Amino acid sequence: MGERRYFGTDGIRGRANTHPMTPEVALRVGLAAGRLFMSSDDRRHLVVIGKDTRLSGYMIEPALVAGFASAGMDVLTFGPLPTPGVAMMTRSMRADIGVMISASHNAYLDNGIKLFGPDGYKLSDSVELKIESMMDQALDEALAPPDKLGRVKRIDDSQARYIEIAKASFPKGLSLQGLRIAIDCANGAGYKVAPTTLYELGAEVFAVGVEPDGLNINKDCGSTYPQALAETVKRHNAHIGIALDGDADRVIICDENGQIIDGDQIMTMVALDWARRGLLVGGGVVATVMSNLGMERALNVAGLTLERTRVGDRYVMERMREGGFNIGGEQSGHIILHDHATTGDGLMSALQVLAVLVESGRAMSDLARQFEPVPQLLENVRFTTGKPLQDEGVKAAIAYAEARLVGAGRLLVRPSGTEKLIRVMAEGDDAALVKSVVADVVAAVKAAG
Repeated sequence: MGERRYFGTDGIRGRANTHPMTPEVALRVGLAAGRLFMSSDDRRHLVVIGKDTRLSGYMIEPALVAGFASAGMDVLTFGPLPTPGVAMMTRSMRADIGVMISASHNAYLDNGIKLFGPDGYKLSDSVELKIESMMDQALDEALAPPDKLGRVKRIDDSQARYIEIAKASFPKGLSLQGLRIAIDCANGAGYKVAPTTLYELGAEVFAVGVEPDGLNINKDCGSTYPQALAETVKRHNAHIGIALDGDADRVIICDENGQIIDGDQIMTMVALDWARRGLLVGGGVVATVMSNLGMERALNVAGLTLERTRVGDRYVMERMREGGFNIGGEQSGHIILHDHATTGDGLMSALQVLAVLVESGRAMSDLARQFEPVPQLLENVRFTTGKPLQDEGVKAAIAYAEARLVGAGRLLVRPSGTEKLIRVMAEGDDAALVKSVVADVVAAVKAAG
């Protein structure tokens, strides 16, 4: 694969108004993607664009719109809408391409551009590389003639459409009547749709993080700061708490006591419930190398498998499509329910947890521990030169560590995709052994780099 200049593991991302998150780059994305998706037939071509609540969205969106329109594509803008909503609308409105302007769980200082194909899935690496190669061409190449420019319209019912799709994913015959639900929308893209969906399904809703001002997205709120959710749950005596991130594609749950429930527990709960109801496809769950060993064991006891991929929800999705699985995700709360969505969806994942809660009649704290997590330790080691993982001393330390963990745990050593860091993670039943193994490998990496 070629060297990436703009696209990372999750679209293009960076500090707002500095390269690559500038209006010029956004314009080039619109022009390049527009040219690529304008095939030779005569029909009108369409792009749909959603965003979260960042101030810089007002700068990036018009630049994208100008690029697409000048390539001859019609543009529909949605305003604030969750990432999974944009993916859905791309497919349901028969658009050629969908764009989400968001930097997900990052602070307002950053922004990003994510692209979806006509099927609602994130674009493949090869298509992204094609767009990259076209982005550095002259800006005035292959522009549409004056009578073939794209038309641009704001669509106001996209949020209502998404709410209806989300409600339809909740099992028929169940209601949230009588449930007190706290929800933290991170002052982000889900700030209207998520509380409305829960309310329309019958719940009493206590919403925080629903007053975006362009600068407060993910600030001391949302799935990356679950303390705000825990406090809201306790303050309102809620049965359950739900926290989304800035673009609402991930979720963290907390029980009525404010105890946090991560993505591994949520996936296990939904998978076991779906297996019981005959809805689970693929005989197991797809997760990443970071998911806890306790989860793998709990699924195995139920006769289900856990398939692991590298870190990144796009790799989880690829494996799900290849193997025909309908549940996958990450410990961080990116959960993909393939029956309902083509990407992680925080609200729909929360609705599946609520279905289990309603049907069981039990307290959330009873359901929260689907398995006992084994001790897991992750350390990041910064390096300045070379490739530490090719060092003989590091290789020997890793081999020795793996031998010590055989049958009792596992070791994972990988470079970060975005920084000069080596991530060293071990887990196993013996916490002291895990700590000692990680310390040895970290020492070897430090000596090498």
